[in-house]
Amino acid sequence: MERAFEILKFFVLNAVFIITAMIFTAYLILTIFSAISLRKYLRKNSYVDYNSIVASPLAPSLSVIAPAFNESETIIDNIRTLLSLYYNNFEVVVVNDGSKDDSLEKMINAYELEKVNYYFDYRLPCKRIRGVYKSQNRSFKKLTVIDKANGGKADALNAGLNVCRNELVVSIDADSIMEPDALLKLVKPFMEAKEKRVIGAGGVIRIANSCEISDGHIQKVNLPKKFLPRAQVMEYTRAFLMGRMAWSELDGLLLISGALGMFDREIVIKAGGYHTNTVGEDMELVVRIRRYMTDNDLDYDVVYIPDPLCWTEVPSTVKVLARQRSRWTRGTLETLITHRKLFFNRKYGKLGMLGYPYWLVFEYLAPIIEFLGILWFIFLVITGDLNWPFFLLLFGFVYFFAVSLSIWSVLFEEMTFHKYERRRDVLRLMGTAFLEPLFYHPLVMLMSIKGNIDKLLNRNKWGKMERKGFGKN
Repeated sequence: MERAFEILKFFVLNAVFIITAMIFTAYLILTIFSAISLRKYLRKNSYVDYNSIVASPLAPSLSVIAPAFNESETIIDNIRTLLSLYYNNFEVVVVNDGSKDDSLEKMINAYELEKVNYYFDYRLPCKRIRGVYKSQNRSFKKLTVIDKANGGKADALNAGLNVCRNELVVSIDADSIMEPDALLKLVKPFMEAKEKRVIGAGGVIRIANSCEISDGHIQKVNLPKKFLPRAQVMEYTRAFLMGRMAWSELDGLLLISGALGMFDREIVIKAGGYHTNTVGEDMELVVRIRRYMTDNDLDYDVVYIPDPLCWTEVPSTVKVLARQRSRWTRGTLETLITHRKLFFNRKYGKLGMLGYPYWLVFEYLAPIIEFLGILWFIFLVITGDLNWPFFLLLFGFVYFFAVSLSIWSVLFEEMTFHKYERRRDVLRLMGTAFLEPLFYHPLVMLMSIKGNIDKLLNRNKWGKMERKGFGKN
């Protein structure tokens, strides 16, 4: 029995070391590719005149689709912000997803809406559309409001895709704040495409907690005052600047954030639109349209733009953060299971050979492996069999690598877009880099474990995202 325990201990310790080495290697490679890709992007776009896109007759037509459910307090300001986006040929399609408050009434009164006869096909499945509204005031001719039975965000986006008629669609969250020039930067890769057809583009999502916001626009960027949102600033900066930037360069990008993404409408419809039976509809759609292009032998590209294009409010309490991360975990698992055919499948190129395996091991399985490692550590402490010098060496190595990675991401941000102008904000962010691995990361890991348990017990609810509202942080 003692011999068997020693063998088990040997294999576990070696497994921990091997997995740690794999994670370090993967992150180091992604960091290098991110730096190369970011430098290439900045050099390429340093002399771009985005005003020429506005004036160009070749600029594609866009439809901005914003699902809204019980957004009465902010819906008028949000629509005003969307209508003021800096682009020429676009429309704003707000989908009232069966709101139980007075959201629709407020929109009708504020924008002089009336129900119109509007022809469309149910090319994508969605709940019954009760009416389409247009404004009697020509100042708001770009606005279309859809009223439908409640079906969730994915269902509302499908309704918007059925009604709109433009070449490209932009899906956003109704409570997100877009940069005025966001459409110009998102549409540029579609206009530059030559040999490959660009089917999707996403950009950096930034955190609006504690920022000064007026009339739907960011007036001053501040670092969140609370530790939880501040830790998410660090997390988002790493994920977007040092993660998705690299995967875009490697052609293995699996996710465009649901807060803001631009897609080729024709391809999205042919691929079946948004799936309504998943809580991770944004990731699932990207994977499915990529599979559709490969299965039909069509050359394509999915692009990531490192510019900060959209601002959103993140959870500021543990309770709300837990709901969000549970949903993310369940959505990731659903997508990985649905598209398991990708796993090491050469037919799908880097998406199958690199992107899918990485997401499976380092994004989905990593928290589970880490949790099991903690349980094993507790067991060794109780039995007195822990090799303390080895443990302390490994812990110190992991901790300082994590801190170094976070500091690198802050430096990337400061050397490029420099959104946090005050020096004390940058210093506080670097201070957060030292605290995050000890306090925030274990919390997120446990939330991921909860997400797996929720999925196992068939708890598939979206989870209410309680927000304080912009300007109230």
